[in-house]
Amino acid sequence: MSSNHVNSQNMKLEVVVFGVSDVDRAKAFYENLSWRLDIDVAEGGDFRGVQMTPHNSEASIIFGKGVTPAEPGSAYSLVLAVGDLDAARDDLIARGVEVSEVFHYAAGPFNNAVENPRVGGRDPQGRSYFSFASFEDPDGNSWLLQEIQTRLPGREWQLTRARATDVPTLADLLRETAEHHDHYEKKHAEHHWWDWYAPYLSARQNGGSPEEAAAAADRYMEVVFHVLSR
Repeated sequence: MSSNHVNSQNMKLEVVVFGVSDVDRAKAFYENLSWRLDIDVAEGGDFRGVQMTPHNSEASIIFGKGVTPAEPGSAYSLVLAVGDLDAARDDLIARGVEVSEVFHYAAGPFNNAVENPRVGGRDPQGRSYFSFASFEDPDGNSWLLQEIQTRLPGREWQLTRARATDVPTLADLLRETAEHHDHYEKKHAEHHWWDWYAPYLSARQNGGSPEEAAAAADRYMEVVFHVLSR
């Protein structure tokens, strides 16, 4: 299989969907962690979708009613990368969350194939990726805190970002955004232009093509109009 990424399309893990038995209880649990509430939408009595995002994360979670056939509590070892495991653990405990003691895996990260895979205490060599703690939400969906202080080479994508401090670059990007927004504005209901600009600019600054950015802005406006119509 080729490892050439030159012509690969941008793909980001955006959302993890899992089941809960009580939507309000789950929402309150994650709000208590100070996770951002992105949307809470209900359709009749059969559907409700809640999306929330951990602080500074590019991936979100979705749970609710009618969103997945997965059983409540069936999500296992969802991973949250943290720079300081002790600080993250202390913060959760202060919020009333039951968190395990720090541990490492006897046979290496995520290797549960051996007997008694988890060993108490930090990784003896103090390596990034090797020290963990765990907790669960009220339904038993389980999370792992994984300490990553230094990422291994090749573990971060090199994104093409617009330089916000480069005035000519920013001006050109704003001109481009205005041109794409003009096409959208002519075909859609009255709206605030900044609601469309923000997701477009964000997508372009994170390496998306103009077409991908316009699609992202259109999707965001669908959410805005949906919320306003409720």
